[in-house]
Amino acid sequence: MEAQKETPPPLPPIIDQLKEYAETRFKLLKYQAIEGGTTIFSSVITDVIVAISMLLAFIFASFTLAFYLGDLFQSLWEGFGCVALIYLIIAIIIKLNKRAFEKPLANIFIQKIFKR
Repeated sequence: MEAQKETPPPLPPIIDQLKEYAETRFKLLKYQAIEGGTTIFSSVITDVIVAISMLLAFIFASFTLAFYLGDLFQSLWEGFGCVALIYLIIAIIIKLNKRAFEKPLANIFIQKIFKR
């Protein structure tokens, strides 16, 4: 018997291929958007937790320093006053050098947004 040549199945029409490509591309974009959103969301959550923890540590360290200075000066109001003056000096330094602090902070935010 003669060997019968097998013919490959006909290729789907180009329209079907384009539809399949568009659906696949849409799914990929959707998954990339979900990944990006969840990454940013989880990063923001962890940053907020770290910021709150640091803020609490800073507050308690401030109280500790104020009570320590109050004990040294034998007057609580002088201890708390010294801590307030320290913060006032820090605020004035930051206010005078505002431009030097803005650019690095902006760069950190931009890196956080576009981080992959």
